[in-house]
Amino acid sequence: MSFFKKIFGVKKNVEENYQASNDIKKIEIEEQAIELVESTLNEETSNEETSKNSKEIIEFEEKKEVITEIKNTKKGFFSSLKDKLFNSREGLFKSIKATILGRAIIDNRMYEELEEVLIQSDIGMETTIKIIETLEKEIDKRKIKNSDEVYLVLKEIMESLILSENNELKIFPDRMNVILVVGVNGVGKTTTIGKLASKYTNEGKKVIIGAADTFRAAAVEQIEEWAKRSGATLVKSEKDGGDPGAVVFDTLKRAEEERADIVIIDTAGRLHNKINLMAELEKINTIIKKKIGDVEYETLLVIDGTTGQNGLIQAKLFNEATKLTGFIITKLDGTAKGGIVFSVSETLKKPIKYIGVGEKIEDLREFNSKEYVEAIFN
Repeated sequence: MSFFKKIFGVKKNVEENYQASNDIKKIEIEEQAIELVESTLNEETSNEETSKNSKEIIEFEEKKEVITEIKNTKKGFFSSLKDKLFNSREGLFKSIKATILGRAIIDNRMYEELEEVLIQSDIGMETTIKIIETLEKEIDKRKIKNSDEVYLVLKEIMESLILSENNELKIFPDRMNVILVVGVNGVGKTTTIGKLASKYTNEGKKVIIGAADTFRAAAVEQIEEWAKRSGATLVKSEKDGGDPGAVVFDTLKRAEEERADIVIIDTAGRLHNKINLMAELEKINTIIKKKIGDVEYETLLVIDGTTGQNGLIQAKLFNEATKLTGFIITKLDGTAKGGIVFSVSETLKKPIKYIGVGEKIEDLREFNSKEYVEAIFN
């Protein structure tokens, strides 16, 4: 296999990992591969002066450019996430640093101040108490006296709060996959659906969107525009205020006929009547189960990351109304708090599947707890 074929394979893997799973372990393996290639280049460098063939020199320079591009791809993705989470780093985590770092004594006053910072940052009372109690135990257990070490232990604890398993959407080959999306109005639900549709159509999958939020005309118009942009097929009611269940049925029927890979269903985001919400979602789930049988499908709650503890309240309510499989937290680039990421995962014991950190399609990113914590703590 030629040098360029090998290096292109490494480059492709790096890009795919950073655009998709962002698996840290895989990246570490790829770093080792890059180091091996660089060592080869170093050997070639020592022979460069003795080479009088200009073609070889040009090829050597091209190889160096490929290596540089790989490094920039890797560095750029993580730097980009840190930049997107600038407000959280400068808000919540700057306050945490100021509370912990530089202290001569680790005492009750530090824990009390830290508790106040965490609560003010939308982490919530219950989760905050758990963090503080765990931190005190670990500090005593490890006999830590240095405030810098306290900060690192806190980082470990907060990362452990986020469920790190089952973060990827379960998309199975050779069958229809259903993604039911729920959430209140204004959280970015429709935009998130559009971005998911774009992601899957770009991967070559057949995507059908069901506009089951029939009570808000603007929602249908917005998702119709996203369907056009993404290349997905849209199924909607012929009249305003139509039956959401009928739209879901028609969507699944169309998907079955066209052998679609992905079905994404939008739903109404009304919370004024919990009983109606439960009844509507129960009806939709019944229709889905009748159509696809006893197979797994995703039910994702979209939460606005700037709403703080209101997002946790929404999560509890929707989890009672339907069986949630995970969360998508949007607008994290616009909040100086960001505590909802920790509290919602810890409280409901369900994974965060995606986070939204901007307006662009690529700003809807698959969630990786280690990567997220690294970005905001460093």
